[in-house]
Amino acid sequence: MAVILIGALLTVAGIVYMAGAVLWRGQLSDPAPAASDRPKPYLATPGPTLEPRRRGLRFLGLSQNWPGLLMMAIGLILLLSAAIL
Repeated sequence: MAVILIGALLTVAGIVYMAGAVLWRGQLSDPAPAASDRPKPYLATPGPTLEPRRRGLRFLGLSQNWPGLLMMAIGLILLLSAAIL
C-alpha cells in the first residue's frame, strides 16, 4: 500500500513541477521585449495580451523538464510494480 501511495505522490508531484516550471519562467501577459529595429507585428488587441508573441514551445523541452519527468517515471514504475506483484 505504501508503494502505491509513494508512486501516486511522485506522479502528481512530477506533473505539478512541470506546470510550475512553465509558470515560473515568466509572466504570460508580459512578452519578452522585441528589438527596436524590428517592426512590431499587428495585434488584434492593443497592449499586452495573455498570448505573448514568440513564446515558442521551449517549455516542452527535455532540458527544463527532466526533474518532473524523472519523478513521473519513478512514480509510474512504482505503480506498475505494485500492480504486478
